[in-house]
Amino acid sequence: MSDFDIAIIGGGLNGASVARDAAGRGLRVILIEQNDLGCGAAASSSHLMHGNFADLEQGAALRVRRALTERAVGLRSAPHLVRPARFVLPVHESERPPAMLKAGLYVYDTLAPDGALSRSETLDMTVHEMGHPLKRAFGVAFEYSDCMVDENRLVVLTARDAADRGATIRTGARCARADRSDVWKLAVIDRGNREIVTSRALVSAVGAWSSRVADTVLHLPAVQASLTRVSQIVVKRLYDHNNVYALQNDDKRMIYAIPYERDFTLIGSAEQKYSGDPDTVSVAAEDVIYLCKAANRYFRERIEPADVVHAMAGPNVQVDGPMETRWRRDGYLNLSRKFGEAPLLTMFGGTTTTARRRAEVAMTRLSPFFETKSAWTADAVLPGGDFSYSQFDAEAERAWRRWPFLGGRHAQRLIAAYGTRIEVILGDAKVMSDLGPKFGEDLTGAEVQYLMKHEWARFPEDILWRRSKLGLTMPAKDREALSAYMAQTTAEAA
Repeated sequence: MSDFDIAIIGGGLNGASVARDAAGRGLRVILIEQNDLGCGAAASSSHLMHGNFADLEQGAALRVRRALTERAVGLRSAPHLVRPARFVLPVHESERPPAMLKAGLYVYDTLAPDGALSRSETLDMTVHEMGHPLKRAFGVAFEYSDCMVDENRLVVLTARDAADRGATIRTGARCARADRSDVWKLAVIDRGNREIVTSRALVSAVGAWSSRVADTVLHLPAVQASLTRVSQIVVKRLYDHNNVYALQNDDKRMIYAIPYERDFTLIGSAEQKYSGDPDTVSVAAEDVIYLCKAANRYFRERIEPADVVHAMAGPNVQVDGPMETRWRRDGYLNLSRKFGEAPLLTMFGGTTTTARRRAEVAMTRLSPFFETKSAWTADAVLPGGDFSYSQFDAEAERAWRRWPFLGGRHAQRLIAAYGTRIEVILGDAKVMSDLGPKFGEDLTGAEVQYLMKHEWARFPEDILWRRSKLGLTMPAKDREALSAYMAQTTAEAA
């Protein structure tokens, strides 16, 4: 008998979503990630959970409808991570005509299945507060509803839910070889120890590393695909409200300016073909210039590359050929099955919004090989998400009243990250010192301990840039103190 029913290589959103879905169906699951959860494509996430209004230009109404359906699922299942916002789309005289935009937004509103979010409307930017940060040339804009999401937190909490349902999650573990017979035999190197893990099926969800894994681990022909580098920049906050600006760029792409970590604005994304090593992808100067130029077409406050306080890039992968556009949005799934051999499912790409549905489709492909329960994730909440998204502020207020030493900003950050699970972190604390040492503005020893024990954080970068974005503001001396604290905690647990 094999050790597991399904083994998954890759701890991004695709891999974590399949692990969660499979574990909830009663299957024995192991997920193997050689680095940290969400450290690949999630590093360049758009931070949007949306139907992608621009897809309507391609005639992809069904795709937009599916994405908007998943947006509604995200609002129900992760109200602490998925936050509704109004998106402001200024009319630019050199871009799409107003009638085209208005008609497209009418279709967009109609395709949304839930009706919970407000419909689009026209704004007079000469008097509306949304026009204040923009140049005077923009007299009209359209406003519509969509959602923001923290993809790194989404990956981690998806994996956390998988583990709560019985899945084994291993980070810092590398699958060095996979041999295929009636079962898969995986040679896994974990903290220097080598072991053999057997599984009835294998899912390769390694994203930009798909070709490399196919060649060096699976010893199978790789899918013909190409890499892209997706880059974003962070600058000091450009405006005071919490809405998103959707900006039409001169290359017909949509660039978004998004409120980010209270004091910053995220501008993205720049996407370029990439032929290098996905391990070493980094933001290029041309991407920074491109994003600054796109923002400067609209905002009064001019930004230059020197104003960028943080830049991030991640590798993405897409199938080459005539189906390139479709696969980039929907993701690639392929089931390899031969008589007498264990099945292999290869998946990569797709949007953040449709990841849950993509995992459900993957499990439908694999279901003939197992006796499993039916699909379930559409109606289940992620850890900490057992409240309505409309009650987010009330949850933060409730937390502040119970632990008054937190302050309003700290309470909001914790609710946004952990939802109702902040109880596990804060417990019966009466004063801030009950939570142990403090690093930076409000990261406490109790939170660090929680992240290490329950969310697979191993290094400071895991906490500062993926479990949170506190690396934007934490001073160097506090980072050093955090590193020492985590090293001591690891040593004591050994």
